[in-house]
Amino acid sequence: MSGPIDSLFGIHARAMQARAQRGELIANNIANADTPNYKARDVDFESVLRQSSGAAGPGALRTTNVQHLDSSGSSAEDAALARASLKFRTATQPSLDGNTVDMQREQAAFAENNVRYLASLQFLNNRITSVVRVLRGE
Repeated sequence: MSGPIDSLFGIHARAMQARAQRGELIANNIANADTPNYKARDVDFESVLRQSSGAAGPGALRTTNVQHLDSSGSSAEDAALARASLKFRTATQPSLDGNTVDMQREQAAFAENNVRYLASLQFLNNRITSVVRVLRGE
């Protein structure tokens, strides 16, 4: 995402998207806790956020020609970023059926992710409220 809306909301909109993706992965882990050979997955939130914010890192693409396509903000790019940062968790106590989901760890991660998602949502809500007040002349 890049543009006037992105500059208005800052990092919180991207953080909410990344937190939502992480929440889906953790929910999948919890749902598959009894599935044999299921490997618990997670994303590195910081790297997803860094990549989606356009911070250049190793392997970052550059547009060196005006005819290069800009794919910023596309859902395909967001999915690619999440896949690039997808990690498999190592089990602290592996089960006999090969499942690596640790329910306590997943529930704690889900709760933490939810709290952080709600914090970003609150920041965005406050920002939107401020913009509406400015537009109304309050």
